[in-house]
Amino acid sequence: MFDINVHANVKQMERKLSALAYKQMPFATAQGLTELARIVQRGEQQAMASVFDRPTPFTVKSVKVKGARKDNLQSVVFVQDIAAAYLQPYEEGGKNKLNSKALLKPVGTPLNQYGNLNKSKLAQLKAKGNTFIGGIKGKDGVEIRGVWQRTKPAKGKPSSLKLLIRFADAHPIKQHLDYRSRAERLVRSNFNRVMGKALGRAIATAR
Repeated sequence: MFDINVHANVKQMERKLSALAYKQMPFATAQGLTELARIVQRGEQQAMASVFDRPTPFTVKSVKVKGARKDNLQSVVFVQDIAAAYLQPYEEGGKNKLNSKALLKPVGTPLNQYGNLNKSKLAQLKAKGNTFIGGIKGKDGVEIRGVWQRTKPAKGKPSSLKLLIRFADAHPIKQHLDYRSRAERLVRSNFNRVMGKALGRAIATAR
């Protein structure tokens, strides 16, 4: 969570306004802040396509906007919780998180157009009832993550776990989203144009 404060910019505009324009300022400000948020949203979504290799629609569409109102002059651009959890290392650094189906990277099995496990394949495996997705520690103590199947006892042998699909291990992040600084650049570079247009519309429709 971080703030981009444009209060001083708005106050500077107010000092130059006529009485009618001043009266319309809260409405114009709310519209302008909402439009600025949408510009940031589009900018962040477009950046994902250049930073990541074939990002899923779920990841791209996870960037949402909450618009401003006359009685609450604050617009919010946010990433939905599930995506935010696995995108955070791409902003903060560290290793990628493998706690989401969106980040399960199968090894040695056909992938879909986004480089992930095909949903129908995953559904087939889950439908068996004796499979699960998770991590199991091997004899060397190293956790192996993947799709596991519980086998039935046979010929005096106890039931065991069979690895059906293995997922790639977490690795240090190399890409950087630059989310915060991009948002600030977009707000600063578009503020005058967007707020000017919003104020013009507000005055033109004033009663």
